[in-house]
Amino acid sequence: MSRILVQPIGQKRLTNVAVVRLKKRGTRFEIACYKNKVLSWRSGVEKDLDEVLQSHTVYSNVSKGVLAKAKELIAAFGTDDQAKICLEVLEKGELQVAGKERESQLSSQFRDIATIVMQKTYNPETQRPYTISMIERLMRDIHFAVDPNSGSKKQALEVIHELQKHFPIKRSPMRLRFTVPEEGLSSLTEKLNAWNAKVVSTDQSGNQPSVICELDPGLYRECEALKSELNLKFEVLAFSIHAEGDAHLNQYDDEEHEPKQLPKEPTDSIVKLSDKLQKQTISTSGGPSGNAPGEARQNKCGTCNALVGDSNQFREHFKSDWHKHNLKRKTRNLPPLTEEECLTDIELGDTKSDLKDYSF
Repeated sequence: MSRILVQPIGQKRLTNVAVVRLKKRGTRFEIACYKNKVLSWRSGVEKDLDEVLQSHTVYSNVSKGVLAKAKELIAAFGTDDQAKICLEVLEKGELQVAGKERESQLSSQFRDIATIVMQKTYNPETQRPYTISMIERLMRDIHFAVDPNSGSKKQALEVIHELQKHFPIKRSPMRLRFTVPEEGLSSLTEKLNAWNAKVVSTDQSGNQPSVICELDPGLYRECEALKSELNLKFEVLAFSIHAEGDAHLNQYDDEEHEPKQLPKEPTDSIVKLSDKLQKQTISTSGGPSGNAPGEARQNKCGTCNALVGDSNQFREHFKSDWHKHNLKRKTRNLPPLTEEECLTDIELGDTKSDLKDYSF
């Protein structure tokens, strides 16, 4: 009696890859990509498709190496061109990540949102911005959850709107320069008074007077409408203005300062917390041994050409937007910017549509 020899079917298993999945017409399609390259491609940083795709092949199951059938591709995409289908899946598909990677991404985006909130807000009672650690605590108090499919700026503005319902927090005003014909100056002044705008300076020396003022960013749309109404011009000088001498006290992350629960009187609690941190700033400014500030050991960043404090602050500096922005300038042979100039440069690089679409 002869035996039938059953040969195992060759199966190529792809592991240690980033899988992008797209479900279309009831069928699931997957492509295999290199890790940490999908987001770079979608953000425009990576341009070479070969550096993103491990294989120009469409699968039904990447982990098992099961290829998609040609008839399924034609039924779903109208073509069996693997390269075109890979591009569509890469652009529209959902990136599958492991639990730890997802947690890391959400944690990083949570920090980014808190940073944006800190840059765009201040405490109206102290006229100073909150620290990142305080913003993160307040975000947890309102049970904010990060949406990985939504932009950080949009979520930050939504967080500000929600925090204003529970805590003393306001949007930092933006600074504008209006240039208006002489006959429209009185109308502009009345409008600014109605908006409760703070007029910084007025120049009436030329044919067209100019007014520099600070007002709420939520009035940006009204400024666009006023532009055609009074035939004026305006430019944004700064998107976020804080009181002089303010400080972002990121280094104070002690558990003793952390609120245990949502306070019944949030205003008093936040003011006390802010005052306590400010007093701690004064007491620790002379260094751990009580020496004068000039005697403390300072570390210098060659990229930013600035002293950034002790070793802990030096490490944090390398993660900051200031250092990263100056690194990009260094690759283009441009001189470094100060921290204030860097924040202004980053803000001015934002598009006007950001204010138009998401203003409160």
